[in-house]
Amino acid sequence: MPLNFTAIDFETANSSSASACSVGLVKVRDGAVVDTASWYIKPPLGYDAFLEWNTRIHGIVAEDCADARGWVEQLPDLVAFAEGDHLVAHNAGFDMGVIKAACAATFVDVPTFDYLCSLQVARKTYNLDSYRLPVAAMAAGFEDFRHHDALADAEACAAIMIHAAKRHEASDIAHLATIAGTRVKSIGVVVDDHAPMVLG
Repeated sequence: MPLNFTAIDFETANSSSASACSVGLVKVRDGAVVDTASWYIKPPLGYDAFLEWNTRIHGIVAEDCADARGWVEQLPDLVAFAEGDHLVAHNAGFDMGVIKAACAATFVDVPTFDYLCSLQVARKTYNLDSYRLPVAAMAAGFEDFRHHDALADAEACAAIMIHAAKRHEASDIAHLATIAGTRVKSIGVVVDDHAPMVLG
């Protein structure tokens, strides 16, 4: 199955989307996980307060990120890992919002990616009482993971997409999006023959 994508998940230090403090990445090739990566991120100045509410959710405190690289330093690694893949995230609007907000806060260009939301795919694939990540992942056969750990969440997201693609007999991400009645969206600058257009 030529199903290629990179699943991604961010955790944030506070309620600002710019306050990314951790990222998890899972590379899928031909419908199988082939690589993973995760690291702490030092949130941008002005967005670096760690709120008790967020720490209670993901367990990350300021000291964990004190020696981590900042957004500007680690963004090239994120882009390089994804290798131009479609990005996939559960409630992708949140994670794409983190990329856009963190780039805006640090005055760097938003990288160009197409992306698909596994939450939307799950809603069209399973009949569940809830489509939160742990519930949808369980339906995909991925259980007992550490929810709100960025890498574990990205792995769960990848599992949902792989399982859904098999169930729908989807040939690739675009085909899966069509079958699931959703669409591939984009972030970054897309240049056409006339003028650059920023998609949100």
